[in-house]
Amino acid sequence: MKNLFEKSLPGRRTYSPGRAGADSLAHLPGNLLAARPPALCELSELDVIRHFTRLSQKNTSVDNSFYPLGSCTMKYNPRVNEAAAAIPAFSGTHPWHACIDEGAVQGSLEVIYHLSALLCEITGMSSFTTQPYAGAHGELLGVFIAKAYHRARGDERKYIIVPESAHGTNPASAAMGGYSVITVPVDSRGGMDLSVFKEKISSEVAAVMMTLPSTLGVFESDISAIAAIAHEHGALLYYDGANLNAIIGRLRPGDAGFDIVHLNLHKSFSTPHGGGGPGAGAVGVSRPLTDFLPVPLVRRASDGTYYNDFEVKNSIGRIASFYGNFGVLIRAYTYILMLGREGLINVSEMAVLNANYVQAELKPWYDLAYDRLCMHECVFSAGRQAKNGVHALDIAKALIDRGIHPPTIYFPLVVDEAIMIEPTETESKETIDEFIGAMIDIARMAQSDPEQIKRSPMTTEICRPDETKAARELKIIFPEKS
Repeated sequence: MKNLFEKSLPGRRTYSPGRAGADSLAHLPGNLLAARPPALCELSELDVIRHFTRLSQKNTSVDNSFYPLGSCTMKYNPRVNEAAAAIPAFSGTHPWHACIDEGAVQGSLEVIYHLSALLCEITGMSSFTTQPYAGAHGELLGVFIAKAYHRARGDERKYIIVPESAHGTNPASAAMGGYSVITVPVDSRGGMDLSVFKEKISSEVAAVMMTLPSTLGVFESDISAIAAIAHEHGALLYYDGANLNAIIGRLRPGDAGFDIVHLNLHKSFSTPHGGGGPGAGAVGVSRPLTDFLPVPLVRRASDGTYYNDFEVKNSIGRIASFYGNFGVLIRAYTYILMLGREGLINVSEMAVLNANYVQAELKPWYDLAYDRLCMHECVFSAGRQAKNGVHALDIAKALIDRGIHPPTIYFPLVVDEAIMIEPTETESKETIDEFIGAMIDIARMAQSDPEQIKRSPMTTEICRPDETKAARELKIIFPEKS
């Protein structure tokens, strides 16, 4: 056993536990012991700190550069919300406490109760659940609630209508819920084609799933008519809250006729979402649907205490463990309380103003998908540049050369060579002007020297990869051993 720890690999220093450590392994069967120690380097704390610090400096983040991806992914969020989520009484509580000892987590239950009430006020819904872990998770819950609602009425329906301008996960959620999807195209102004919608709607449609404003960055001006037609056929109207940032405080989805709402709390209400998580897709419903929400719901007793209510008549059951990502709920609650009513209205106004400023300044240089006032995002097409062989991907790469993270490209799918720009409410005019200047410079160069744009990025450590070849000939390359 002694030799096991005294052997060392060439060029490596190994850790020896000494006699006490060796003796502690004496009771283990010999066939379970390694023949030699693991090939691990012995590094100082300083070496490790410098390594990870250098890696972090290679990252692009909203802390060090402008992200025209905006509210979808990289909206700036105040640090105070992080501090609130890190309060030990919140961060150190195990979720099981809410199930086995309600008295020990009254503060946490109170947050969920009041947050739900605030979300009801913001959206015009009657009741909310905070269980879903993400927007798509909330969508799926919304589909399940719609199915349970129709089933309780003895009405099994087959279809869900999704316009082309809806969020990309909507048709997937509908299909996962067991429905066939009917797609409705957009009209010349970017709204759902009302004439086609009237043809497609029937008594077999369970719900109509819409994103408002849509992924095209435009407001659905026919929303009142759409809601009336859907309800006339017994269908529910579902609101995808991915773009709530554009209308918060200005329009409540419930007042527009929506029956089910999911909100991406990690987008609209303060949680950094770059990298894919964490998220929260809280779901609210109108009064006729409250009995179908997942259990438990947090209630307040007459004595002011909070408790879990499992007695929800037609509940679909649980959609997630416990109450969802609680840290995200804390951040959302803090964000809403700090801003208040007027602050939330200002958020949406500034987001819309910034997007329209970008749209007006870039309109002479890029094709505008739909020439009308936009909401929190504007969608251009690189069709003009494509005539010179410069595509949306090349423009995105050229932005990297100019120190700016690229915006979303090739989405929404209904726009050829799409470039979707979301500046959000927190960016200054100086920052937005810098981005606009970079986009104009690229547009000019796409005319005068398109080959240079197609070689971008040229200022990074690694040359531009061949994306097609990389996808078709995937290889993992390890550095040569010295």
